[in-house]
Amino acid sequence: MISLTKNGNLPAELLDSIEVGIVVLDRDFKVEAWNKFMENHSSILPRDIKGTSLFTHFSEIDENWLRLKSGPVFNLKSPVFIIWEQRQYLFKFGGNRPITCQASYMYQNVTMFPLISETGNVEKFCIVVYDVTDQALSKIGMERLNEELKTASRIDGLTGLFNRRYWQERFEQSYKLAKRQDKASTAMMLDIDHFKKVNDTYGHQAGDKVIQMLSALIKRCVRETDLAGRYGGEEFAVILTDSPVEKAVIVAERIRRLAERLVVEHDGEEITFTVSLGLAEFDLNSKSSMAWLEKADQALYEAKESGRNKYCISALARV
Repeated sequence: MISLTKNGNLPAELLDSIEVGIVVLDRDFKVEAWNKFMENHSSILPRDIKGTSLFTHFSEIDENWLRLKSGPVFNLKSPVFIIWEQRQYLFKFGGNRPITCQASYMYQNVTMFPLISETGNVEKFCIVVYDVTDQALSKIGMERLNEELKTASRIDGLTGLFNRRYWQERFEQSYKLAKRQDKASTAMMLDIDHFKKVNDTYGHQAGDKVIQMLSALIKRCVRETDLAGRYGGEEFAVILTDSPVEKAVIVAERIRRLAERLVVEHDGEEITFTVSLGLAEFDLNSKSSMAWLEKADQALYEAKESGRNKYCISALARV
């Protein structure tokens, strides 16, 4: 708590000598004090704001929210704290950092203090505004970096699909969920036919471009709830969740047909390719997730052996 001077005001030297914003409001939220910090950042002179309602000058402040938030200041004579993580700012002041700074406004921590009169009553309160932009940006930057590192650890750099390690982690979860709920889901393995010939003929950069184009095609053909990953080299794995094999073959055929029509341009050359696919519907008799995936892999092998550019269904999953 802060005590007032005998005339009911804060000491003048307190207002302008510190690098924080100080605003004094009465019970009607009319401004009684407005220090240099507030003047500099708002471009509002004290003479223009004193005696007027704070809300008429700052439309970004929710009047109902601030009145409710300041309740303990008057009723309990207790300070109230607002940190930028809860509310990024109370006053929307423009950022005063260098032009390269990411902040377009000032992040603020705010404290509201009751001002106790000589009679022990609270008829006014003080809002103290702290500029915490540097701290906020540092924390936001660190959180963003951590999220980027987290994403990088999950995503295959070439294709943008899940990498094998993370895909297998998610696949294990899908297996357990399917086993617990006994819901139809289908595992699909696919790879590019005669991919070595693409690399040998056009070079590895062309091969990478073909992989990227196929990855983009797979993304377009599956749902957000499905699980698509690069399993290794030119091989991909997909879990079509809540999809029995008779629905999964529709997706498989769409991928096969679109891949067959796709033309990849590289160094003036036009490259075409096909894919083979294997599908296996979840079976309660599968003893592990890898046993389930192995059925899809065997079906892929069957597609390769029987002519390529086609899909095959695991014998145990055929309807």
